[in-house]
Amino acid sequence: MRKIWTRGLVALLAMYLVGGIGGRHNFVPWPQFSALKKQVVGTEPVAASRYIFEDNGRLVADETKTAVDCPKQTERTAVLLVLGQSNASNHAGQRYRSAYGARVTNFFGKRCFIAASPLLGSTDAAGEYWTLLGNLLIASGEIDNVIIASQAFNGSEVARWSRGGDLNGLLIETAGQLQDVGYRVTNVIWVQGEADYVKGTSTEAYQERFRSMTDTLRQQGIDAPIYVSVATKCLEPSNGGFKTHVLDNAISRAQLALAGSGNGFRQGVNTDALLDEVDRYDDCHIGGTGEEKAARAWADLLLTERRIASSQ
Repeated sequence: MRKIWTRGLVALLAMYLVGGIGGRHNFVPWPQFSALKKQVVGTEPVAASRYIFEDNGRLVADETKTAVDCPKQTERTAVLLVLGQSNASNHAGQRYRSAYGARVTNFFGKRCFIAASPLLGSTDAAGEYWTLLGNLLIASGEIDNVIIASQAFNGSEVARWSRGGDLNGLLIETAGQLQDVGYRVTNVIWVQGEADYVKGTSTEAYQERFRSMTDTLRQQGIDAPIYVSVATKCLEPSNGGFKTHVLDNAISRAQLALAGSGNGFRQGVNTDALLDEVDRYDDCHIGGTGEEKAARAWADLLLTERRIASSQ
């Protein structure tokens, strides 16, 4: 009897080890057992998420969002249209929420929501610093309300935003939605360039495609200043980048030239120069300290230009 029990325990142990190793490494007979289980029991349901994304990765719904009436625009209202790639989208390391309730809102689909990371309209579901920028603008005492229309797409090249690109139609759609609600964009913020730096887009091609994009905005009645950031740094192959970065490159030269060319273009924040290694949590995307630096730089820039305009 003892021998029978011993043999039984050895057999059970062997089955356990074979099953564990087979399941981990997908050895026979684990795939067959797994397929049989699915036929008999069925597949396990996917856990529900609070987020809904479009096929292109854009966040279009978040069940935790608080919808509010869209505030009426006055001379003391900032309507920000944010465009670009991952460092303008919900890919940052720190989340923020409005410190002023419905005075800082996220505009999406002709509706307004109290601003909180992640923002509807852009890709990913992590942090962003546009809500922090809104808080800083309100805290200045010079702005009563901030409306943020965030339309930034991870990894997007400038060609996708130019006429004929898949994101150009989004510009037309968003401009129409803002106008339907009665909003006039006060500032267009462009934070993009890392993808084109890696791809090797030439200075001339970048400028041409950027102007094509801005022509679309102008044709849709958006006559606000367009702030061109210098944003080309995204290191490491895991982020689609290189091991090293050169500050003076074809894309940064294009961005600086565009910002100084008139036509309503203005110099935006130079995140290549502003942020150091500890400000990027993965050598590419902006972390908490970098978000604070960038948001404060944008607040200083927008408020300074607002004061200059009001004094003229």
